[in-house]
Amino acid sequence: MNPYKLDSTDWKILNILQSDAGISNIELADKVCLSPSPCSRRVKNLEQLGYISRRVSIIDPQKAGLPVTVFVQVTLHHQVKKDLDRFAKQVVDWPEVMECYLMTGDFDYLMRVVTPDLQGYQEFLDKKLTQVEGIEHIKSSFSLKPICYKTELPLDHLT
Repeated sequence: MNPYKLDSTDWKILNILQSDAGISNIELADKVCLSPSPCSRRVKNLEQLGYISRRVSIIDPQKAGLPVTVFVQVTLHHQVKKDLDRFAKQVVDWPEVMECYLMTGDFDYLMRVVTPDLQGYQEFLDKKLTQVEGIEHIKSSFSLKPICYKTELPLDHLT
């Protein structure tokens, strides 16, 4: 277990960075009332501790030509470790799969898949998903429009 305990300034830094990863260190330091050098050290420390796993830019799927979002429920024949591992190993390599979760309940996996059109999703099913050994059932639900999409974790309880 790591002995370093984050303080309120660390949490403020994380909150700001998750909403704007491109903010300059000078701007960030100003917002958290630090000078640039200590602010930069704190950010590096947060990266080394694993609180910041990576920095990304969020691209609009519509503008990127990927307007179709499909939520896919996958049920395997058997929920044994080797089958679960095989499925997970294949899914991570598919660029269409934006998220995939091992679930409890009526199905084993929930995936969010993006494609340019319905034909693209059909090809994804035919060439990838249905080729995975051990799948018993696939249920697809097409998103009509996004209502809420967040990438920022609610950190207010920590500051």
